[in-house]
Amino acid sequence: MPSCASSRNGSPNNPAEEPTMNRRELLQALAAAGLGHLALPVRAQAQTTDAGGNPLAIPPASPKARVIVVGGGMAGTTFCKYMRMWGDAVDVTLVERFASFRSPILSNELLVGRRTSADLTFGYTALRDRYGVRVITSAVTEVDPVAAIVRLADGRTLSGDRVVLATGIEFDPMPGLTDANAMPHAWQGGAQAVLLKNQMAAMPANGTMVLTIPKTPYRCPPGPYERACTIADWMKVRKPRAKLIVLDANPDFVAHRDNFSNAFFGLHSQVIEYHTGVDVTFADVAQRTLHTSTGQIQGDVINLIRRQRAPAIVRRAGLATATERRFAPVDVLSYASTVAPRVHVIGDSSATTQPKAGHIANQEAKVCADALARIFGGGQPDPQPVTNSACYSTITATQAAWLTAVFQYDPVSRTMVPAPDSSAASVGWDREHFEEMEEWFDALMADSFA
Repeated sequence: MPSCASSRNGSPNNPAEEPTMNRRELLQALAAAGLGHLALPVRAQAQTTDAGGNPLAIPPASPKARVIVVGGGMAGTTFCKYMRMWGDAVDVTLVERFASFRSPILSNELLVGRRTSADLTFGYTALRDRYGVRVITSAVTEVDPVAAIVRLADGRTLSGDRVVLATGIEFDPMPGLTDANAMPHAWQGGAQAVLLKNQMAAMPANGTMVLTIPKTPYRCPPGPYERACTIADWMKVRKPRAKLIVLDANPDFVAHRDNFSNAFFGLHSQVIEYHTGVDVTFADVAQRTLHTSTGQIQGDVINLIRRQRAPAIVRRAGLATATERRFAPVDVLSYASTVAPRVHVIGDSSATTQPKAGHIANQEAKVCADALARIFGGGQPDPQPVTNSACYSTITATQAAWLTAVFQYDPVSRTMVPAPDSSAASVGWDREHFEEMEEWFDALMADSFA
């Protein structure tokens, strides 16, 4: 989350001097100031007009540059906000097919009734009215990465100096899965999360639920394990004789290993049955059965989280050339595509050494906005960007665990690498961490959407 003095990223201290920060200090800073204020350099904090004296809420009449942003999730929205705050007379247009954003962050809380859909829905009013971003509600049919042209489903064509793709993830097809709602992934928030919640509620008290974890990389590495803990804790109260079978395509826990292994094999061992190295090959919707590399598994409810990749719009543009042609490689100094330098790819669609998660998407967006502000001003991107990742995982209805990491640019590998001694994780879980999670979520969403 935080920022160094020489850059507009997320870290309150310069990691070159002090790579770590006390977690409680970080949460207190977020609650007091918000991520946006932590990230802003002093010269930009008081900026309320563009170079011509026009309010930020009005797009510049004679823009220095035009940027088209595709996708209004954590990455796209954060980029739009900070590009307008930092970019001197830069015109920004956001294209998003939905009228609001439905957060997948904390969506596990929705499954067990501790959050509602309204709690996790965020709009684009602030972007339009406070920051002067043009917001278009439409699907995108094509991106021309060379000419920086975006074609919309409603027939319009937009052209800019740069295009920023913040398109999130898409799921691999699953043989036999004729109806995705029959075995919902619920990994993007919104309707499928509500659907899975209702399926869980209708499950017999002694029923079986199956949760699958795809091969990495996927969105939110701790997320599926957190979901398993959240559901297991819920089952103890609501479905006391039910069982949760977790099929992990990976050889071991991907994140939070100590905490999740203690929860799976200790706290929730009477509910969770955990299997590793299991690939799902076919889904039999009629029989509610998964065919896997280790045999067939049947469940009353099946939460089929499939393998993930960059959406078709990114792949059709020829940008997804990394990780089996699944994601788009980028120069992490600016997030410019290594294939088409006028297109920048941020968030889960990009191929970087950082985790795919909402907090990192927020950070990548700020690095990209800062880089373009410098480029449009005749300069070069910051040669030493820093990003910060924080994550909380609920283990019970009232307790959570946490982990954090700081990433800094390595000029030799040209990648983001963990800063020395910057990674940390809670030892166990407790109520205080759960309360901190709420503070963190509110600060993160305010930074992106307010």
